Amino acid sequence: MTYPLPRKQHRAARAFLAVSALAVTLLAGAAHTEETVRQILPGGQEPAAPQQLTREKAPDESEIQRFCSNIADAARDRRYVLQAEELKQLQAGIDQRMKALEDKRAEYEQWLKRREVFLARAEDSVVKIYAGMKPDAAAERLAMVNVDLAAAILMKLDSRKAGVILNEMDQKAAAALTGIMASAARRVDPS
Repeated sequence: MTYPLPRKQHRAARAFLAVSALAVTLLAGAAHTEETVRQILPGGQEPAAPQQLTREKAPDESEIQRFCSNIADAARDRRYVLQAEELKQLQAGIDQRMKALEDKRAEYEQWLKRREVFLARAEDSVVKIYAGMKPDAAAERLAMVNVDLAAAILMKLDSRKAGVILNEMDQKAAAALTGIMASAARRVDPS
């Protein structure tokens, strides 16, 4: 009595038999390494016999020199093209840096103009008025004025008088004015 194999085992058995048959065929073919068997279709041509490779003679010095002299102009031209491309890339980099430098210069000039306008706002007559006022009254009036103008006036006042006025002001207003005055007095580009 034989029992049927489950499907998976049945497939595995078939695969094993196929691999075994292939191995036997390969081993049999390996025994005939000396002999090559080719199947030719009816009416087909016989395959051509393999050609033997022949070694050419080594080129002599004159051939090498002739070859080098023939390609010298092309090599020189290629070198010039590569150098020209490299110069174009360098020029593009220089142009980019010049543009950045020009932008920075324009920004600095704009900053300098703003500073000059800022200092010009506080005319001498207005400064004289605040210089003659009592510090507490001047502090009260400067707190109501535009902070840029107030800072410009304080910068043109005598430092002792400006210090007393700032002492009479509100802490936040005095801090804001001091920050503006410090940035305006700075001789270095703020950026």
